[in-house]
Amino acid sequence: MFVTMKKISRRHVLAASAYAAVAPVRAAARPPIGLELFSVRGELKKDLFATVRAVAKMGYAGVEFFSPYFDWTPEYAKDVRKLLDDSGIRCFSTHNGARSLARENLTKAIDLNGILGSKFIIMASAGHVEGLDGWKAVAGTLSQAAEKLGSAGMRTGFHNHKAEFVAIGGVRPMEVLARETPKSVVLQLDVGTCVEAGVDPVAWINRNPGRIASVHCKDWAPGEGYRVLTGEGKSPWKEIITAAEKVGGVEYYLVEQEGSRFSEFETAERCLAEFRRLRG
Repeated sequence: MFVTMKKISRRHVLAASAYAAVAPVRAAARPPIGLELFSVRGELKKDLFATVRAVAKMGYAGVEFFSPYFDWTPEYAKDVRKLLDDSGIRCFSTHNGARSLARENLTKAIDLNGILGSKFIIMASAGHVEGLDGWKAVAGTLSQAAEKLGSAGMRTGFHNHKAEFVAIGGVRPMEVLARETPKSVVLQLDVGTCVEAGVDPVAWINRNPGRIASVHCKDWAPGEGYRVLTGEGKSPWKEIITAAEKVGGVEYYLVEQEGSRFSEFETAERCLAEFRRLRG
């Protein structure tokens, strides 16, 4: 009797282990879609709380706060976290200037992001950088931040603009950042600026497997720049989405707009609807 029970128990353990190994893959939902709140910066400046509620009502699953959040007090951040929880929406990440990731400010960044529930502290501007050696120094800052953030259950990363995809002496700064940082450092892909620079975003994703944890879904078109809505520009969205989900390791998408022919809220609604359609 005891031997039989032992065998059954072992089988159950093995079955449970096998299920645990495959169940997350089978049950995994598509990466959620959030909004980079710079897209509604005018509304946000007027009333942050009403703006976040409106974004949640549109159907966005999360948001990314941009650099002014770094001046919040912990008390205000707690109020914003309650707002997010009450609205059924998450803070996926924050969009930061270089100061947030400086050694002397990193503890504050971790504390604020921890309150908000953000797991990614992304550098969106490195400030003035001189040459490739300057970009190696930026990579060093990211690498140091990655080590400290890892112990806090967070990750850092870099958000590209056009400049980081323009070669210096035949080498693109983004290539330096990818090569000189650990793989835990996210290469947050801003699609529109990548396309404007003449770089193939699909090829970039494929060259950096597992490192594209988030994608800024901003489009670009000649003559109109970034004012086109998602899907109206030159970006090969379906191919980008396929590469991001099969190779890039994308965990969430962020719609981002710098302005359009519509109001900020209508722009955000239209871009969400179109991205959902493109993704299928």
